[in-house]
Amino acid sequence: MRKNVIYIIARQLWLDAFRSRVMGIATILVLMLLVFSAYSGWENYHDQNYTRHAIQDDVQASWENNPDKHPHRMAHYGSFAFRIKHILSVFDLGMENFVGNAVFLEAHKQNTANFSEASMSTGLLRFGEVSLAMLLKVIVPLLIFYLGFGAIARERENGTLKLLIGQGITRKEIVLGKWLGLWSLSLIFLTTIFLVLLTFVVFESHDSLHLESLLRYMVLLVSYILFFAILSAITILVSAFSKTAKSALVKLLGIWLLFVIIVPKSLQAMGYYLYPTPSKIEMETAVENDLIQQGDSHNPDDPHFKALKDSVLMANNIDDVADLPFNYGGFIMAKGEALSTKVYLNHQEHLYDIYTKQNNLERYSAFVNPYTAIKNLSMAFSGTDFQSFLHFKDKAEAYRFRLAQEMNQLQMDFIPNKGKAGPNTISSDFWKQFPPFEYHFLSISKVFRNELVSLFALVLWGAITVLGLLNVSANLKAI
Repeated sequence: MRKNVIYIIARQLWLDAFRSRVMGIATILVLMLLVFSAYSGWENYHDQNYTRHAIQDDVQASWENNPDKHPHRMAHYGSFAFRIKHILSVFDLGMENFVGNAVFLEAHKQNTANFSEASMSTGLLRFGEVSLAMLLKVIVPLLIFYLGFGAIARERENGTLKLLIGQGITRKEIVLGKWLGLWSLSLIFLTTIFLVLLTFVVFESHDSLHLESLLRYMVLLVSYILFFAILSAITILVSAFSKTAKSALVKLLGIWLLFVIIVPKSLQAMGYYLYPTPSKIEMETAVENDLIQQGDSHNPDDPHFKALKDSVLMANNIDDVADLPFNYGGFIMAKGEALSTKVYLNHQEHLYDIYTKQNNLERYSAFVNPYTAIKNLSMAFSGTDFQSFLHFKDKAEAYRFRLAQEMNQLQMDFIPNKGKAGPNTISSDFWKQFPPFEYHFLSISKVFRNELVSLFALVLWGAITVLGLLNVSANLKAI
């Protein structure tokens, strides 16, 4: 196998592509979409993060500027947690616009994330947004199929394939040359888009996250290079097995529709049908029912907390909670908070299990659809997938629990029991000591663990297409 012959065949495919008006029109279209998606993505990232940081600072200032008061009132005053966008969300919006951005944090209650872009936009948002990743996942694959559908089938129709073989060029050199030419052609678009993305990653101030953002960027780059190699191989294989260039084009368009639209949408609908999720009202009702059965900390006659009271009195060898060395109300609120949080987290874990089953139905389809693999990897390493949102929700809930329990502890330590002399408020200096909410993105190692299936599927697709190219090069028909 001669490398120079492979390069010559690849170069010829380039020349044929650039002679076509389609290549010129496609290049202009992609560049226009690139400029628009890069500008709109950066503006959205910058404006949203600036706004969320500013509001988070205002929330913290409002919390710290509260006057002296009872700590339980501060627990109900609450705070907010805002979800910050990752710089790579400029590249792939993923689920960014369809999940909430802010959670109100208060004692005894777990609230949902609100203020998603979709909830404040028209229904047109559901058709998808123009992003850099959308160009690489949807537009460029279609262009690859169009530029390569006749790579071998048209040569066979014109009789030039027989002439090439007759001149001593092996079938393997022809197949690999065509594949290399088409793949390297697709890398023009890939390189352009990733150079634009690199400027955002490099010039955006990330502090300690700068290196991790670059690592995420490199994983995305390698993944898309492999994805385009797979698509180019599929194109060459279809062209090689098709009798005519027209039939190859029809087959490739059908593959594009299956990969990009039909299979993902069908599996999403199937996942919801097989594993239906409870409505918000149903989940809240189930949580309330469990809390009633477990015990109500606000009801002095509740059997659970009445038994707890008796055990506390017995342990301290006293007859009245007023004689306890700590505030009994704060103690009960702390126990009630722990109990309600445990019930809520149990229901939330069950809900997450349902979501996981729904998503896994599509996730494992990556073994038959490479588009699913690259879509999952693209969202995950851009910080815009569902797991990233759940990570934010978990961190917000953990902060809410710490805040509530800290206020309960302050009540236990500094507020006297009923019937005892002493202040019913504490200094506002305690509010300033409680740290503000800070969200840190999923570590890259965790993202890798979450996306092992997609990574393995993409590598497997690469191996299968290589074997396919080797097989077709040995059995390629000249006529």
